[in-house]
Amino acid sequence: MEENSKKSRNYDIPDLALECIMAYINDSYDRSSISMVCRKWYEIDSITRKHVTINFCYTINPYRLSQRFPRLESLKLKGKPRAARFNLIPGNWGGYLDPWIREISKSFNCLKSLHLRRMIVYDADLQVLVGSHSQLLQVLRLDMCSGFSTDGLKLVTRSCRCLRTLVFEDSTVEEKDGEWLHELALNNTVLETLNFCSTDIGNISTQDLELIARNCKSLVSVKTGDSEILDLAGFFQAAKTLEEFGGGSFSEEPDKYSVISFPRTLRSVAISYTEKDQLPIFFPFASQLKKLDLLYVLFDTENHCQLIQRCPNLEILETRNLIGDQGLELLSQNCKRLKKLRIELGADDEQGIEEGQGVVTHRGLSALAQGCVELEHLTVYVSDITNEPLELMGMHWKNLCDFRLILHDRGRMMTELPLDNGIRALLKGCPKLTRLSLYLCTGGMSDLGLGYIGQYGHNVRSFMLGNVGQSDAGLLEFAKGCPKLQKLEMRCGYFSERAVSLATTRLPSLRLIWWQGYKTSGRPSDLLTMVRPFWNIEYSPPRQDVVTDEEGQETVIKHPPQLLAYYSLAGERTDYPDTVIPINPSSG
Repeated sequence: MEENSKKSRNYDIPDLALECIMAYINDSYDRSSISMVCRKWYEIDSITRKHVTINFCYTINPYRLSQRFPRLESLKLKGKPRAARFNLIPGNWGGYLDPWIREISKSFNCLKSLHLRRMIVYDADLQVLVGSHSQLLQVLRLDMCSGFSTDGLKLVTRSCRCLRTLVFEDSTVEEKDGEWLHELALNNTVLETLNFCSTDIGNISTQDLELIARNCKSLVSVKTGDSEILDLAGFFQAAKTLEEFGGGSFSEEPDKYSVISFPRTLRSVAISYTEKDQLPIFFPFASQLKKLDLLYVLFDTENHCQLIQRCPNLEILETRNLIGDQGLELLSQNCKRLKKLRIELGADDEQGIEEGQGVVTHRGLSALAQGCVELEHLTVYVSDITNEPLELMGMHWKNLCDFRLILHDRGRMMTELPLDNGIRALLKGCPKLTRLSLYLCTGGMSDLGLGYIGQYGHNVRSFMLGNVGQSDAGLLEFAKGCPKLQKLEMRCGYFSERAVSLATTRLPSLRLIWWQGYKTSGRPSDLLTMVRPFWNIEYSPPRQDVVTDEEGQETVIKHPPQLLAYYSLAGERTDYPDTVIPINPSSG
């Protein structure tokens, strides 16, 4: 016995060798598994971990994270639940950066990259960040954040001279002046990525953009607001290494844009407010494009087809359902390297759209499934769907890891529902699928289909489901499977509070659940079924919002009750707004 013990110790991996091995392991799930092998491996993971993503800022205490990973160089932090993107969460709900920024400034001495998503960030927070990390910070991303102004940005751009990435896309920013961009132009020579599109920032100088392009020889990506493209001629001439451009607008006659010379290095374009008359501007370099964003263009189906057939190297396409089935068929024939496709919903009253255009159905998806076999991500709004394209996806898309299907009927009759067999084929045939979103209409999936998701969703870690199933029995059948499920979002009125509570207790890996529209019983004890150690539960009663449109007309929007429950090592949070009621055993 003693001899065997000595022999096993001789095969221990030296600390230095293990540290070198750990440097090549970046997947967070692999890291977590390794850290549980033994105490020594736990400690080496602790000192070698360079990046951490916190998927919900209330799940851990900032101090605890700094003690666990003292040498972090990169931190991604998410605040409000994803539903906030669709105005389903009140603006003052929470997700404040303050407790995190204090710990970052005090303990994260190696931090070079900070990525915040759906958080409330004040100018004072940015001031603290600048005070502690101005010489070190290389990446600052503020995605869909709010609370700060251009004064806070000016603090960052004036002091952080090593900044390589500055992104605050889709954030709500109070604009005071354009000095933040001027300071960036004066103080930075290493910038690689600048992105402030989808914000209300408009007070900028195109001369500052041109100066940035001249000073920053490694500038590869710029996304701006709606500056006139003609005013950016000097910027394009100076940006010799630019690979990605987004924003701008075309408000002049098409022939005036002949003076614009786009960089030869351009591989990605996000075209804004472009009409069909400006389409030929993009033809000369279309063949070199790998990414194309058409979400804000004024193209019909034919215009989409004219551009797509000139983009054989396309890998990422973002557009609206105006692409139509015809566009998807052309995409499947012409863009064999396509890896990511996002098709959002167009407006109901698109001008100049002929009957039958702007509709994505099973016809287009079936062609796509057979023609673009390298696809990894698909988000699509469809007007009609059958099981066939889902079965074809399961047959051909072996690399699919993220699939999001939203079915909007708009008064049309569906060809074939439910989609039970199609979803089963998709899950069985796509072993890499880790994220699945299904927002269907009534009858889109039966209890049997919900059971299939549980049975075959072996590797799925995130589900977003709406109008699926029929009864509590389907939900409980779903909860028998999904061994790796960590995040569950549901918008559905078919299930009772008791069934929701039971389902959460039967999903072993679940870390967060957000639910809107379940059947309330009025008995707090039904929700208390899910109470257990390290599990916070928050209830939001039904509420109403009054929204005023551009014409001054007020509309009342009713929000059904919501439930948020999440695993947390930080205890119950203390920044609840009035719209949130914490649930604990004493509530019963």
